[in-house]
Amino acid sequence: MNRRSAVKGLLFVTGGLVLLPSCMMESGKASIALKHLRISADDEKVLAEMVETLIPTTDTAGGKTLGLHKFTLKMVDDIYSEEDQETFTEGLDDFQKLTKKQMGASFLECSPQQRQQMIAQVNAGKAPQEVLGFYAILKDQTIKGYLNSKLVMTKLRKYELVPGRYIAYHPVKTTPKLS
Repeated sequence: MNRRSAVKGLLFVTGGLVLLPSCMMESGKASIALKHLRISADDEKVLAEMVETLIPTTDTAGGKTLGLHKFTLKMVDDIYSEEDQETFTEGLDDFQKLTKKQMGASFLECSPQQRQQMIAQVNAGKAPQEVLGFYAILKDQTIKGYLNSKLVMTKLRKYELVPGRYIAYHPVKTTPKLS
């Protein structure tokens, strides 16, 4: 066998092996790597819209823009127990079924007003226990992610290093003279 053709063949095989994982990637998986959660791309879109409904875009960035749905998924995947992870995934499915049943459409197909109605209903506790467990985790992690985001920590809050600023001049009240 000719050495050049063997090297050429080896390079083609190596190049094919390098490109193979990108060709075989499932299109229905979440956009971030998760070890324990099984979340589809559609589930991630629903979470993104829920987070956007909780913290909408106004003159500041909203939850979807800040990527709080990804933060929530990563925190649930890394920190929460297996039971809580199961509660989260099952509650997400139950939430989607509840939305379909009450609104007649999926959460993604609902108007912003219908989304707000659905979130308000769940927030008021008018939902099955599985949905309430899921929503509690989602809301907790969304708020935590927002308050710790770069936007809030750099632009909305004035950060002062502990122990705070030094005020050299402070008025002192005079004490009355004792006789």
